[in-house]
Amino acid sequence: MLQALGSALKIGELRQKIVFTMLMFLVFRIGAHIPVPGINLSVIENLVNEGQLLGFFDVISGGAFKKFSIFAMSITPYINASIIMQLLTVVVPYLEVLAKEGVEGRKKIAEYTRYLTVILGFIQAIGISFGLRKALIDPSMPSILVIALTLTAGTAFLMWLGEMITEKGIGNGISLIIFAGIVSSLPGGIASMYSYVKAGTTNIFVVLIFLVLALFVIAAIVAIQEGQRRIPVQYAKRVVGRKVYGGQSTHIPIKVNSAGVIPVIFAMSILMFPGTIASWFPDSSVAVWVKNAFNFQSLFYNFVYAVFIIFFTYFYSAITFNPMDVADNLRKYGGFIPGRRPGKPTSDYIQKVMSRITLFGALFLAAIAVLPTILMTVTKLPIYFGGTALLIVVGVTLDTMKQMESYLLMRNYEGFMK
Repeated sequence: MLQALGSALKIGELRQKIVFTMLMFLVFRIGAHIPVPGINLSVIENLVNEGQLLGFFDVISGGAFKKFSIFAMSITPYINASIIMQLLTVVVPYLEVLAKEGVEGRKKIAEYTRYLTVILGFIQAIGISFGLRKALIDPSMPSILVIALTLTAGTAFLMWLGEMITEKGIGNGISLIIFAGIVSSLPGGIASMYSYVKAGTTNIFVVLIFLVLALFVIAAIVAIQEGQRRIPVQYAKRVVGRKVYGGQSTHIPIKVNSAGVIPVIFAMSILMFPGTIASWFPDSSVAVWVKNAFNFQSLFYNFVYAVFIIFFTYFYSAITFNPMDVADNLRKYGGFIPGRRPGKPTSDYIQKVMSRITLFGALFLAAIAVLPTILMTVTKLPIYFGGTALLIVVGVTLDTMKQMESYLLMRNYEGFMK
């Protein structure tokens, strides 16, 4: 891999893309240390260190949330806006038409996504500022508005930064920003583990077991991310003039985890609402019950979390993959699945295979998502780098390596993946 990386750096265009991406990472890390004005940082740090869901968001934002910097919300509003636009594309006919218009249609949808990101970001910033008003030096409404506008501007800048990486760098910019935020927390996590071992809170044997388990989980995520069920397809021969078309065999690849991490983000976003609303009424008995019930270490929270992930995996897979469309396209171009009649029997068969594959992928996502809670209970270590974070890191790494692989193969270099 190191030899392939050296070959990649010899290609001028690819080297420029890698350097540009690294410079954008540097800008991101600098911004993560610029604090929002009017905040008592010690209060924010105590809330994050309590082990609530805020700890996960601090990992996603690369420590920006604990510092309550201008990038404290990270790119989360953009992710939510993208998911909402994907759902609306299926429901709203106008957006569905735009999605089928090619490049120009996708540009228009991307423009709507940016507007929706700013709106969602401002709403989320108001909610965060109001919910954390105990940490504000001046809890007045003008101060809350200034903080909300600053956080929204930070998210908008990150959105632009991600688009610039996608356009002039290597890989998907938005995903790489999340990746950089997660990976930047690794040194702090390693230092925390060392301090726990040094203080005698845990022993080196527990840490070794954790590392072995982490490597096993990473290998499993790679296998699932790359795993697919291939449905064989045969194309009939067609004679057009003096030429014969078709007759070849191919397959329909159905990924085991076709939904990626979107079901996990969906589930987490929904489960955030009760705790967020409860934080606005800290003296209420109902709010106390909600806070305890939706503590991410509770059995109730993890059970509901897993159920939501399974549900959203099926839901997202259903709206992004239509077996009837696949069957119609096969029939249109003279293709058929051996042993299946064209039309509805073919779509029913594809749907049956899709349901079975999706079940395995959904159960895997649910298991990975609740894994940090199990590890924290067993090892007594404050583990936030797990579940969703691992899925994102591994997925982004694989996608970026594939893009670099394509550049290398175009110039007859041996790629990263063998």
